[in-house]
Amino acid sequence: MNIFRKLLFTSTVSSILLASAVAQAQTSADLVQDSLDSGDRPSADAADDARRMPLEVLAFAGIEEGMTILEMEAGGGYYTEIMSRAVGANGNIIMQNPPAFDGFNGEAVQARLADNRLSNVNFTRVNFDELEAPNGSVDMVTWILGPHELWFEPGGQNLGDPEDTFSEIARVLKPGGVFLAIDHDAQADAGTAVGGTLHRIYEGVVSDLAEGAGLSLVRSSNLHSNENDSLDIGVFDPAIQGKTDKFALLYRK
Repeated sequence: MNIFRKLLFTSTVSSILLASAVAQAQTSADLVQDSLDSGDRPSADAADDARRMPLEVLAFAGIEEGMTILEMEAGGGYYTEIMSRAVGANGNIIMQNPPAFDGFNGEAVQARLADNRLSNVNFTRVNFDELEAPNGSVDMVTWILGPHELWFEPGGQNLGDPEDTFSEIARVLKPGGVFLAIDHDAQADAGTAVGGTLHRIYEGVVSDLAEGAGLSLVRSSNLHSNENDSLDIGVFDPAIQGKTDKFALLYRK
């Protein structure tokens, strides 16, 4: 192959890959938008969309129909509902919460899953370092506003060892599977104790743990950034609640 044909070939391949990436992003966005537009979606969820930005978050992650997704710290299931519809009947959602969060979530999970209304969702009550999924079985792990909980001990209960937790994330992911991490950012010199006090964690701590478990950063996003957040006050402080500066990172196994 002469140099001109080689350049043309390289350019063509690059164009195809770019077009494929764009098409995937559009497909992901369409799947999420259809989920958001579902007629029987709880109205309280819809009222929270502007703050949570689920369309942008899940399009960034590259959600696809048919995926198996392990949703860490699912809480009451706001994202569970959206992802359940997006992955469709051929997909599955593993909805995980630690047992120590039963009191925080109340009856929200039971109400969300009542009458088998989200038939592709399985709920698990385990700590973060004991994920209930076979090796290499998951296409995507999401942990939205949660990694800081590794340094939070409600009632003196540890929720999981940090390194073991990220090893578990890597274990359950298929080769090529992705891990989405979003959390309230903290100052670089804050230390990990702020995870249990301010409910924040420095982005670099999560990066070190992910990379230490063998995951590679694919992309990051500033969709939840707020330069007016000082990063040193608690996330429930009325001055910043709902408006914290957050990092969004996507890793691949």
